[in-house]
Amino acid sequence: MFSGPSDTFPRLLGDFGGTNARFALIRSPGAPISDIRNFACADFPGPQDAAMHYLQATGVRPKRAAVGIANPVTGDWLQMTNNHWAFSVEVLRQALGLDRLIFINDFTALALSLPHLAPDDLRSIGGGTAVTDAAIGVIGPGTGLGVSGLVPSASGWIPLQGEGGHVSLSPQTPEEMAVTTFLTQEFGHVSAERVLSGPGLTSLHRALGKVKEKPAEELDASQITEAAICGLDALCVETVTMFCALLGSTAGNLALTLGARGGVFIGGGIIPRLGKFFDQSPFRARFEAKGRFQKYLANIPTKLIIAANPALTGAAAALDALP
Repeated sequence: MFSGPSDTFPRLLGDFGGTNARFALIRSPGAPISDIRNFACADFPGPQDAAMHYLQATGVRPKRAAVGIANPVTGDWLQMTNNHWAFSVEVLRQALGLDRLIFINDFTALALSLPHLAPDDLRSIGGGTAVTDAAIGVIGPGTGLGVSGLVPSASGWIPLQGEGGHVSLSPQTPEEMAVTTFLTQEFGHVSAERVLSGPGLTSLHRALGKVKEKPAEELDASQITEAAICGLDALCVETVTMFCALLGSTAGNLALTLGARGGVFIGGGIIPRLGKFFDQSPFRARFEAKGRFQKYLANIPTKLIIAANPALTGAAAALDALP
């Protein structure tokens, strides 16, 4: 449970994605996260309206707030990448009557949640054993591709705030290279997020159809994954299989970059929905497929985060770290 001086409660927690905004409360020191509500970002002109709507419904006046946001956090002005919200953090703080308001990247919040998750909140994908006090990586496709991690220090875990989802995609097979070439002609730069996200899955499906000279029906991400899981459409099966393989390569790159011998954790909204399809996909094989470093990666566990709303837990941890 989260604690702190009683005059810093109630606390408001938020998780702003490209599609949805989630809010929750910690009403008093030691109390659990409660009153979780989910809203469509498209239903509100900005976060102030969404937060006021939520607070009016709960009847609570919070003292402090922390929000994970699917966006770089580089100053007071935040312009969201994947929806229309744009705002000043300080103006929002004043409008909500808060003593403190902090924003962190949503995957930084997800990373901060990891030490607080129970074993039942995770599902192992492949083998490996975590090394205590080693760096941890986290990656996950949703509306975008989130990437973060935790680095150990004498004072505790230090979360990373970066934009690793926008690194260049690393295709490995001739077919993946052909798909990347097709997408390069369309977009110029093909980042990992350009493929490893909800919108990216539709782009991958279209591009793979062109490469294989198979007419591709226009489907959204949920339709593609449903057809793949049920085995109803061969192109959808091949698309999601390639998606998982490319995610494995990208996660392996992250593990090598961070030296993430404490494990690599997979979050986001897409992978948990794949169930056994993901377990049986090339993800883990491609995670390990790094030539001379195959054995190094084989020893690193990869785990799927199946907890509900873990980014809210990370936001609570960020508030606990404030003076």
